[in-house]
Amino acid sequence: MTLTAPPSVAAVNRLTADDDLFLKLHSLYGNALVNQLAWRFDEPLGHALLDRFHAQLAHGFLARRVHRTRIPFARPYWVPATDALPLGWDTIPVAEDEILDWYFAQSRVDFDPDTGRVWRLSAAPTTCGGTLVSLVTSHVASDGGAVLFAVGDALTRLRDGEQPDRTTGSGRLVGVAPRDTVRADLADAGRQLRAVAHGIRGAIAARRVTEPDRTPRPDAPALPSPPRWSPADLVVQLDHDEWNAAAATHSGTANGLLIALGAGLLGRSGRVGESADIRVDIPHSMRTPDDPRANATTGLPISVPYRQGKRVDLTGVRAAVKNAALAYRDPATTPALQHLQPAQMILPRWVLHRFARTAKAPECLCTNLGDTAQGVADIAGHRARAVLMRPVVCTGETELFRRVEVGVNLSLCTDGHTVTLAVTGADPDRFPTRAALRALLTAELTSWGLTPHYW
Repeated sequence: MTLTAPPSVAAVNRLTADDDLFLKLHSLYGNALVNQLAWRFDEPLGHALLDRFHAQLAHGFLARRVHRTRIPFARPYWVPATDALPLGWDTIPVAEDEILDWYFAQSRVDFDPDTGRVWRLSAAPTTCGGTLVSLVTSHVASDGGAVLFAVGDALTRLRDGEQPDRTTGSGRLVGVAPRDTVRADLADAGRQLRAVAHGIRGAIAARRVTEPDRTPRPDAPALPSPPRWSPADLVVQLDHDEWNAAAATHSGTANGLLIALGAGLLGRSGRVGESADIRVDIPHSMRTPDDPRANATTGLPISVPYRQGKRVDLTGVRAAVKNAALAYRDPATTPALQHLQPAQMILPRWVLHRFARTAKAPECLCTNLGDTAQGVADIAGHRARAVLMRPVVCTGETELFRRVEVGVNLSLCTDGHTVTLAVTGADPDRFPTRAALRALLTAELTSWGLTPHYW
């Protein structure tokens, strides 16, 4: 799909450290991890309606591409994309027991940050007369907050009958090339070198600040697996009042209960021992109104004690989250590695390749979106039965999953009546199949007095 290039309507928007990291990881692993916003409708949605939605997205905040620089140390910047992947439209109805497979299949797409092919909208009818809609996005060009902002703007313009237009919609924030490219890049290179020096000083000052340790992944058992493997994934819905009551009964919060479920799953799977301190990473949005950044999320790591046969202590989880949030607000108590992000950006790719050999994925990642997804639940007057946002760990080499020690990912959103929870088990030896993950998740939910309703 070819689009008309927009006029200059924004400032130069350089890649952040997170953008740069995801871009380098993309060069190493391709689309190993993508974000997915999923809708389930009980009614049919027409092709023409989704074409109009696609056109709004193609002129909005997601429609961006990386423009690389030639000046050493100068950061690449975002410019509007003039290309987009076409709307995917499946004509074969999807059966109820095939819905998860259909959503996962939408992650099989080749993104290209250099051309702006960094998102894909697709849809399919269901055998019950409804419609499934999926928006899959590259993490290079958007985090969860960016996706919700872009979709919210596109749906508002669609509802109001506005024509696709970058100058008046969210696309105006994407960025433009500088007028004097060489001068601007030289200036940015100087700023980056100063930022590196400042970061190194900060890292030295914070050298005694530590982060929670990871739990070592046991080598055994190594189950017989194919060379390439698709992580086990589930979507489960729970009663919102029941969820909150379970958290309150155990002196915790709804967010703490999510974290406890993740730690409990790792424990039940045998990924950690009978007694372990599990590192849990909690994404925290730093996005502000009209924020032009593709990625504006930081991570808060906490340590969660797990003891076999016991529920995770929610009061301890609540205290750990609060302390981590306070610590990361103060540079003096921020771990040294966080200060070195500007240095990470100027590292050549061969250095990253070397680091990647020993780099590890989160063992437990818990994302609580609250009710934010409800702001995008309505497509031109059609209200979705359920809305879900989740990270999708894509099909990959089995040995790679073992080497980087991927664990579990949990993502939660609610509409005030129902909690929708997405769970991915990406350890091929602890969560070899969807059925194995479901058995463990059901047992963990039951221990908290929660009744699951699976997709």
